[in-house]
Amino acid sequence: MQRVSSANVHIDGEEVAAIGKGVLALVGVERGDSEAEAQRLAERVVAYRIFADAQGKMNLSLKDIGGELLAVPQFTLAADTNSGLRPSFSSAASPAEGEALFIKFEEKAAETVHVATGRFGADMQVSLVNDGPVTFWLQVRGRSPN
Repeated sequence: MQRVSSANVHIDGEEVAAIGKGVLALVGVERGDSEAEAQRLAERVVAYRIFADAQGKMNLSLKDIGGELLAVPQFTLAADTNSGLRPSFSSAASPAEGEALFIKFEEKAAETVHVATGRFGADMQVSLVNDGPVTFWLQVRGRSPN
């Protein structure tokens, strides 16, 4: 996830999604991920405190500032890059499973903030103005909802 001043997605030269101040979340789904994990990740993304408060400390969340979320499906995040010079995607979820969990992520996040999305399986051009830069990698696999 990246804190952004703005971000957008183009497909075939057409803008299909855009946000102002908020978060760009590149969402990867691995084999074995569940609906509960997709929902938990959405909860964390909208509640993660990465925006500055009045004292300049990262103490406010996306929902606190009324920001927007641009969710972009990105299966390449599930790549195994531990050996060789070419990524392996054997740990990525199947396209049907990945799309279903991405939709669950989107639906859960939309309960709290405005969500714009890229298109699953499309060749997308993603543009952003990273604010900071501030970028975090969030995972929720097998963790309790603390």
